[in-house]
Amino acid sequence: MELVIGTKQWSTWSLRPWLALKRAGVDFAEIEVALRRGEATADEIGRISPSRLAPALRDGDLVIWDSLAICEYLAEKFPEAKLWPDDPALRALGRSACAEMHSGFQALRSECPMALDEPPRVLELSEATQKNVRRIVALWTALLARSHGPFLLGAWSIADAFYTPVATRFRTYGVKLADYGDAGAAQAYAERLLETPEFLEWERAALVG
Repeated sequence: MELVIGTKQWSTWSLRPWLALKRAGVDFAEIEVALRRGEATADEIGRISPSRLAPALRDGDLVIWDSLAICEYLAEKFPEAKLWPDDPALRALGRSACAEMHSGFQALRSECPMALDEPPRVLELSEATQKNVRRIVALWTALLARSHGPFLLGAWSIADAFYTPVATRFRTYGVKLADYGDAGAAQAYAERLLETPEFLEWERAALVG
C-alpha cells in the first residue's frame, strides 16, 4: 500500500487515514507532497490521485482518493483492527460524527487551520467559529457519556482519527473548552488524542520536516 499525504504540519485530511493505517498495524509506503505550491502540488499528487488532492491510497491497482473512503476501506479490509466498534448503534453515531466533520465546521477550518509548526497562541474567535466549537464540545460530551470513553466510541476508532486535527487546533489557538459548556470530559479527551503514540509519531515528523 502507498499513501499520498500532504505536508504534515498542515494536512488534516492526510492525518486521518494515516492514523487509521497506523492503528491497524498495516505496512505502507508514505509519499509526502509539499502543499501550497499551486499547480505543482496538484500535478505531483495527480500522478496517483485522480482528484489531484491528498490524501490518496493506492492498494495494488486500486486508488482511493478521499479520507473517509480510505478509512472505511481499511475498516473493511482489516476487520481485526476494530477501526469501528462492534455495536451497530455506536458505529452509526461514529459515522454521523465523521460525516459532520467531513462536511461541516467551515468557520473553524478557515479561521484555525492546523499548524503543528506554530507555537500556541490565543486567538479571538469569530461568533461562527465559537458556534462550531460549542457544537464539537456538545458532540464529544454526548458520545463520551454514551460510550464511557476513553475515546468517542469507547475504544479508539475512525471517529477519533477525524477529530484529532480538531484537538490540535484547540491547542494551537488557545481554545479553552470550559468556555463552551465543557465540564471536563471534552478537554480531557482532546488532550488524550494528542497523547496517542500514533499522533506523536506524526507530530515528531512534522516538526522535523
